[in-house]
Amino acid sequence: MAAIALPQFKLPKIDAGALMKSPAVGLSGAAVLFAGCILALVNLLGPMGGGPTSVRIPLENDLRGAPAGWREALKPSHGAPHRYKDIVRLSERPLAPGGDAGHAVVGGPPPMAGSALAAAPIAGFYAPGPGGPLPIIAQDGRTPAQAYARPFKANGRPKVSLVIGGLGLNARATRQAIDTLRPEVTLSFSIYAEGLQGWIDMARARGHEVLIEAPMEPVDYPENDSGPYTLMADGQPPETVKRLEWILSRATGYFGLTNYLGSRFLAVDPAYAAFASSLKGRGLAFIDDGSAARRGGGMPRATAERVIDDKLSGSAIDQQLLALEAGALQRGQALGSGFAYPVTLEKVAAWANEVEARGYQLAPASALTRVK
Repeated sequence: MAAIALPQFKLPKIDAGALMKSPAVGLSGAAVLFAGCILALVNLLGPMGGGPTSVRIPLENDLRGAPAGWREALKPSHGAPHRYKDIVRLSERPLAPGGDAGHAVVGGPPPMAGSALAAAPIAGFYAPGPGGPLPIIAQDGRTPAQAYARPFKANGRPKVSLVIGGLGLNARATRQAIDTLRPEVTLSFSIYAEGLQGWIDMARARGHEVLIEAPMEPVDYPENDSGPYTLMADGQPPETVKRLEWILSRATGYFGLTNYLGSRFLAVDPAYAAFASSLKGRGLAFIDDGSAARRGGGMPRATAERVIDDKLSGSAIDQQLLALEAGALQRGQALGSGFAYPVTLEKVAAWANEVEARGYQLAPASALTRVK
């Protein structure tokens, strides 16, 4: 086919300055800009006719201080990543079991038969505090650590336990942990979560015993800041006790505390002594993530021997869970800890449903505590 020669056109020279001064051009430009803004708003909020409305929010600022790996954990486990990042719903207030008057109870699977724990607070185990009830030892000598722990009877098999923490800040992950994990798995909640009591009530209704997380000063503070009620390593004992009482009065129904960060705080003798003395006086347990393995304090204690999701991949978590089983086989019991990443929750749910078939006993963390 013969090529067709196209005529050559020369664009006329345009005086840009004169053009911009033209009223007609100015009005046209403003109209185009306005139309562009309307189009962008429609794309953001959805159609203006009563249709579904959605908001797409980038998470860069929200996730800047999130734990390592959380950003990756939000990606779907199968298929291509979503075009827009998921919105992390922080501090969503749930309804407590039973609901408020005139409101429906939050949905979810019913508790396992006989697994629901007693509603908190239990009479005789609390007294008024600065922000709510504070745990106390009952007149008969029973402690909150005993009253709020999940009942357990050993069957002679090696015991394996898991504490899943970081709960209460992400509604989706918190509900997933409460609803899909076996009730023997201990759940740990952030004291900064709004609606904390509602989450604890929901967890206990599903049979989970509960810990709350005491924020403690890490070695890289304040670059790594654990919040306004952080227990400081150089704090005077009265100040430590005051902050601890605020932490303890945030909710009720927990059998003990675990540390959130705290590599520096837990290494300083006077700081730990004030903390331990206060917990002992209130009859609470302390379970650490491995940072305070050599610490005692005269209260029920346990230390997690491994963090199962240090490496955030399904295969790495599987290996850590197998290592936890091996530790239980060698020593009769083993305690692990993990964070509420989606992949962690999925792996723990599957593992917990199968581990007893391999000859182990899944136990709440309280069953592994010893007074020391």
